Amino acid sequence: MRNKNHPFLWGAATSAHQVEGGNKLNDWWEWEALGNVKTASGKACDHYNRFKEDFKIARDLGHNAHRFSLEWSRLEPEEGRWDMAAWGHYKEALLTLDSFDIEPILTLNHFTLPLWLYRKGGWLSESSVPCFERFAGKAVEVLGNDVNYWITINEPLVHAFLAYSKGIWPPGKKDMALAFKVIEKELSAHAAAYPVMHKTARDIFQKDIKVGVAHNVTKFFPCRARSIEDNLAALMRHHMYNHLFIWSLINGRLLFPGFRPRMLQSRNTLDFIGLNYYTSEHIRFGGHGVAALFGNPCYLPHHRIRFDWENTLGWKVYPEGLYHLLKDFARYRLPIMITENGIPAKDDADRVRFIEEHLSWLFKARDEGVPLIGYLYWSLLDNFEWADGYGPRFGIVEVDYASMTRTVRPSAKRMADYIKRKL
Repeated sequence: MRNKNHPFLWGAATSAHQVEGGNKLNDWWEWEALGNVKTASGKACDHYNRFKEDFKIARDLGHNAHRFSLEWSRLEPEEGRWDMAAWGHYKEALLTLDSFDIEPILTLNHFTLPLWLYRKGGWLSESSVPCFERFAGKAVEVLGNDVNYWITINEPLVHAFLAYSKGIWPPGKKDMALAFKVIEKELSAHAAAYPVMHKTARDIFQKDIKVGVAHNVTKFFPCRARSIEDNLAALMRHHMYNHLFIWSLINGRLLFPGFRPRMLQSRNTLDFIGLNYYTSEHIRFGGHGVAALFGNPCYLPHHRIRFDWENTLGWKVYPEGLYHLLKDFARYRLPIMITENGIPAKDDADRVRFIEEHLSWLFKARDEGVPLIGYLYWSLLDNFEWADGYGPRFGIVEVDYASMTRTVRPSAKRMADYIKRKL
């Protein structure tokens, strides 16, 4: 792969199960088949067959980076058996991006698990960490010459809580203790994969790579400005959701409820921080007990800071929150990449507004010294949005799911124009 030397990486993102279609060997396909969602993924955007068309659209928009993920269940359909034709497909995708002068940011795990691992207990299985470590090493062995930026796991806390606490994602558990065990497993998996990935890249390709995670962050505000309890709840929630995982990867330990330190081999296993930002919340004091200290969202219209609009999923939109979070995460003195930031919208004018306002705050943070290396809008394409199906439209490229026709939205061009003016 050519050394592209782009001073600022920008473009859009996708994930395998949400766009590829036909991923029949993972936990989500089974979850859908059992009727746990209103709409199954099916053919999705048929991106597995149309990736060249989609990457050409990104190239024509001027993107110099693209984030996408590997579908583990295609690459290892049975435990210990690699499908080299599937590996060849992703190799071809990377070569296509290279021919378009687009830097790939490659994610190893974007929520889905192979059925063989899922049926052994998924992340709770004793073999989950060594299996992921093996997969990560194989990925660098096969694809490492074409990838400089790697993301091991996407949004580990989101996955743990939706799948093991709220129970709306597979395996549908409602046990907070299990959610924390899954977080520990995912943390351990990243920590185990990190040195293996670096060693493989050095030994085979004589190159250094950058390895990080994509971490979902929310800007939290206290419900009432003068309430000590609400300030405490917002602060606790801020550190719980925004810093717990990143802090653990840098300092080598994870704090669970009850504040018992659990030492892990995770110290200094980040080369950059990926942040996914969508929304902000007001938090009110949740009562007594450890879990209650983290507070509850408050939706009453009595707050000092107003979120004056929301997206079609009901998430509050607060562009300035991105600026505050970037300033906050600059404390770690690591490069920061916005790995997701986007809006589901019926009117593309809302998407234009969302992008321009967030970019304005993003570049303000960069101008003030935040070590920002990239921005990736979510998503390049309209896609399958997990339990929400095909209703939410995030894409800067519209997809007609009947004909699979792609149509570039005005917001795509406005984003490109805005960023080019700032670089």
